[in-house]
Amino acid sequence: MKKNIYRLFVLLTLTAAWTSCDDEAFLTEKPETFYTIDNAFSTSAQVDQVLVSCYSHVRVMYCMSEESNVSFVFRGGNGTDMYDVATIRRSNQFNDYGVLNPERTEFYTNYSHWYQLIAKANLALYAAELPQITWASAADKAYTTAQARFFRAFCYRNLGELYGGVPIVTEITTSPRYDFERTSRVETYQYAIDELEAILNDLPETSAQQGRIVRGAAQHTLCQLYVDKGIALDEAGNSAEAKTAYGKAVTYGDALINGSIYSLMTERFGSRKSQNPEFYYARTVATQTPDRAYSANGYPIEGNVYWDLFQEGNQNYQEGNKEAIWVMQIDYAAYKTEDGQSKLQYSRVFGPVFRDPMSGHVSGELEDVGGRGIVQVMPTMYTRDVVYADKWGDDMRNSDAVFRRTFLGNVDASEYFGKLVPWSVIYKDGQGKDATDGAKTQCFPVSCKIATDKYTGIAEGENRSNLFRDEYMFRLPETILLRAEAKMRGGDNAGAASDINILRTRAKCGYMVQSSDVSVNLILDERARELVYEETRWNTLLRMGGTVAADRIKQYSYWDEPRATMRNFNLWPIPQVVIDTNKDKPMEQNPGW
Repeated sequence: MKKNIYRLFVLLTLTAAWTSCDDEAFLTEKPETFYTIDNAFSTSAQVDQVLVSCYSHVRVMYCMSEESNVSFVFRGGNGTDMYDVATIRRSNQFNDYGVLNPERTEFYTNYSHWYQLIAKANLALYAAELPQITWASAADKAYTTAQARFFRAFCYRNLGELYGGVPIVTEITTSPRYDFERTSRVETYQYAIDELEAILNDLPETSAQQGRIVRGAAQHTLCQLYVDKGIALDEAGNSAEAKTAYGKAVTYGDALINGSIYSLMTERFGSRKSQNPEFYYARTVATQTPDRAYSANGYPIEGNVYWDLFQEGNQNYQEGNKEAIWVMQIDYAAYKTEDGQSKLQYSRVFGPVFRDPMSGHVSGELEDVGGRGIVQVMPTMYTRDVVYADKWGDDMRNSDAVFRRTFLGNVDASEYFGKLVPWSVIYKDGQGKDATDGAKTQCFPVSCKIATDKYTGIAEGENRSNLFRDEYMFRLPETILLRAEAKMRGGDNAGAASDINILRTRAKCGYMVQSSDVSVNLILDERARELVYEETRWNTLLRMGGTVAADRIKQYSYWDEPRATMRNFNLWPIPQVVIDTNKDKPMEQNPGW
């Protein structure tokens, strides 16, 4: 056998010598096993894996799978009117404009995240056109490319809202470039609009696979983009074009709200529809006995349909939730076996720390105190109290099941053991600024969106840091609020009030808004009530234009630094490293930075 192999080798060597007189060509390596963009893909399933990486990328950004200041700012809203930091996190404060500048990591990493996602979407689009790829059908290919184009449009919507006009990159880049050119904010929005309108008919109305992009996600994003575009046009003095844009936003909102498969959930549903949340005043599992249940001591907490929206197993349209448009997938089994990012670190990141300032009355890390929180981001007094003051307080979204304000003492030696601890005690009223600051910024009402009375995985060694439910990207209530905003900006305050009252009716509010109530501030307040811990608040404030972001941050920030250092702005800065490396084409910095 070895002799035959040797003879074959000699024959091939001689043949090569006889048939070639081009020494340079002979010596040129032509490796067959080196992967390039053109030969790395051989099946449509491999192209789909690029899309899977896009979904994963979005999940990291929105579900805070990576615990970092970048996520605390972008997704957590740190530094806005709604969220700030506790005394123990002052070094992470993001609204001291004496130290914020274009060189901050938060601005650069966020900016980079979007272009990384654009690169993945562009790669999927390039690979989909390779001649060796065989598709099951034309519709299958169209859906694949539509998802990639959606991600690209989604990126430019976010970039436009946060940074304004940015370079539009539509092809994969194989060599360094230093000549990227900024577009205007309107042009950035328009590019995203064109992308989405081109793919609407290629997106299915529903998908058997949970979490995949469907037509409703594009319609929702178009509604938002046309509002964004209208605001930018108004600021540029093009009021007629702006009004047309608001009209288009209403049209897309109508299609989704009135003419689609989606509707608000108004009756209890899902995995716990016949249950109420149950808490115990206990610092150990062993003391979670029936006699220590809140309900057994005169403090029953009644479940409701809004609470149902945030219980495990209830987030997807395929599970019966008719207001779920796009949902990120979190799976506990996958988390345990191979996907360590399949979790929501909400109890950890957003959760209070009663065990520190309230150790004498309310302590521990169990369900009654919201789990094992370390308060990386905390709700401002605006978020927890101001939006529910006076006539606004009668609201299902302000109920104990949804936004729990009832805490019973769980320390045996406390005078409040088993009794309601007053907020004046929790906040250490009258004990001096340091004491009250420490208490108010570490102890606060606990939302059912960031904590639960039934944590998954405890028996398998998990602690109460993570939730394992799927996470909303788009819910129909946000579409309704976007349409309300479009109507308001287009001059239809009565229509805007009617839209807002759709949500207030579902929430069984005692007060329904009137046309005279409608304003930008009312829209932002209602978004705070409906979308707390869901929306990316920086996007919302900055896309409003004008001085809305600066004014509200100065008004509602917990700490005083923004009131002393704030400058008017409605954009984050272009990261300085981006400007510096784009050496062949000057890139202008945003105003105020």
